[in-house]
Amino acid sequence: MAEAPKNFRNKTKPATTIEQLNTYYGKVPPQATEVEEAVLGALMLEKDAFHTVQAILKPESFYKEEHKKIFTAIRELAAKEKPIDLLVVTQALRNKGELEEVGGPLYITQLTSKVASAAHIEFHARIIAQKYIQRELILISSEIQSRSYEDTMELNDLIDFAESSLFRVTEGNITKESQPIKPLLHKAVEQIEHNSKKPDGLSGVPSGFTKLDQITSGWQKTDLIIIAARPAMGKTAFVLTMARNMAAIHKVPVAVFSLEMSSLQLVNRLISAETELGSDKIKSGRLENWEWEVFNRKLKTLEEAPLYIDDTPALSIFEFRAKCRRLKMQYNVGIVVVDYLQLMTAGSDMRGNREQEVSMISRNLKAIAKEIDIPIIALSQLNRSVESRDGKRPQLSDLRESGAIEQDADMVMFIHRPEYYGIQQDQDGNSLKGIAEIIVAKHRNGAVGEFHLAFKSQLARFSNLDPSQEENPVGDLHPTHNRNVYHSKMNTEYSTPEVEKGNDFDKPGFGYADITPF
Repeated sequence: MAEAPKNFRNKTKPATTIEQLNTYYGKVPPQATEVEEAVLGALMLEKDAFHTVQAILKPESFYKEEHKKIFTAIRELAAKEKPIDLLVVTQALRNKGELEEVGGPLYITQLTSKVASAAHIEFHARIIAQKYIQRELILISSEIQSRSYEDTMELNDLIDFAESSLFRVTEGNITKESQPIKPLLHKAVEQIEHNSKKPDGLSGVPSGFTKLDQITSGWQKTDLIIIAARPAMGKTAFVLTMARNMAAIHKVPVAVFSLEMSSLQLVNRLISAETELGSDKIKSGRLENWEWEVFNRKLKTLEEAPLYIDDTPALSIFEFRAKCRRLKMQYNVGIVVVDYLQLMTAGSDMRGNREQEVSMISRNLKAIAKEIDIPIIALSQLNRSVESRDGKRPQLSDLRESGAIEQDADMVMFIHRPEYYGIQQDQDGNSLKGIAEIIVAKHRNGAVGEFHLAFKSQLARFSNLDPSQEENPVGDLHPTHNRNVYHSKMNTEYSTPEVEKGNDFDKPGFGYADITPF
C-alpha cells in the first residue's frame, strides 16, 4: 500500500488551499494560467462572449487570485447588463478597490493583447474548468487522507464525507448540454416503435399486477415512485411481491435496499410467498414430506431470479448513490427498491433538522433515478392523521415529515386495507376481506385512480384478484371494482373536493385479467 508523504503525515491539519499542497507534495497543481489570460482577454473583446462561458466557469475556476477577481468583476457587469470591455472592467475594479491588486490597468490591457478573438473561448473555458476539478479532487483527497489518520473519526462519517465531497464536485461542475430536438425526436420514435412490438404493450418494467401496469405502462425510467401507507398495511410485502414478479417472471435485475429488516428476514418472506407455506412453518422448519417437495421445487424460481438485497442500516443517500452505480455497472439493475425512505440519512452534515434532511433525501433519490436512468421505488410512512379520519383512507397531505416527498415524486401510491380497521364491507355491502385498495394519488405522466388486489396476510403476498372476486353472478364487473382509473389529472392531488365526494369513482375503468403472479 502506498504511504502518504512524510511531510504530509506530520501535518496536524489538512490542506485547505491548493497552494498548501505545494508544500506537502512539492508539485505544481493542475493549472492553465495562459489559457485563463486568453479567456479573460476574449471576454473583454467580444460583447456576447460571457454568455458562452457563464455555465462553464465561476470565479473559483481560475487558479490565479488576480484572475478570480477580474472574472468576478466581469460577471457582476454581465448581471447588471452593462457592457464588458477593457475600460468598463478597469473602472469596475477601480471602484471595488481591487485594480492595483490585479496588476493595474497595464495588466488588464495586456490580457486583451493575448488573444485576437473569442472564436475558441468555449474550448479554452473547458480547459480551465477541467483543471479546477482536478485541483478540487486533490484537495478532497488531502482532506480524506487527513481524516483517515484520525482515530476519533467514525468510519461511517468518514465514508459520508468522502462520498458527499465527491458528489458536490460532480454535481457542481459536470453539467448536461442542451440538445436539439431532431435527434431527440428520432430517439422517441425508436422507443415508440420498440414498445409497439412488445406483446404486453408496456414501455417500462412490469410490476406483475395487471391493473397497475395498465395505469403506468410499467415502471418508467428516471421516475421516482413513492409507495406510502400506515404500519401493517403491507408495504414491504407489496414491493417484495413486485420484486419477485419483476426478477423471476420478467427477468429484470432488481435491487432491494432494506433499512428496516435483515436480508434473511426478507428472504424468508419471499420463500413463504413463493412456496405458499405459512411463515410459521418456514421459521420452524417443521414441514411434511410433501411440503418439503413443494419447498424444493418452487425455491428454484427464486434461486434463478436476478434479485439483489442490501440490508445496510442507516444508509446515507451518498452511499446509496455509490451502491446504485455499482449495481448498474455490475448487474445492469433495471429497478431499485428502498424500504424505507425515512430510515435513510443525509450524512453527518445534514443532521438536526429532520424535515430538511428528508427533503434532501427525496430530492437526491429523484436525481439518482435520472442519473442512472432507472425507476426508483421508495416506501414511505404516513403520519397519524389517517387514523382520525373517517374511513381511514390516506391522502397526499399525510406523507410524513416532508411535503418535498410529494413534490419530488413522479408517482405517489397508497396502500389501504379497510379490513385492518374492522371495516368488513363497503357501502354496497360487498366483502372487503382479503382486499387491499391501491390508490394512485399522483401520477405526473398519466392517470390517477384506484384498483384492488388480493392480500394474503399469512403469506405476506399480494396478487391480482381472481374472476370470482371481480364479477357478480350476472357477469358484470363487481360494483366495488368498477371504479378503477380516473381520466388523466397530471399533478392533481387525490384529496381534491371532487374526488373526496366520489364524483370520479363512477367512471368506468379497464377490465381485469384472470391471471395471478403466482
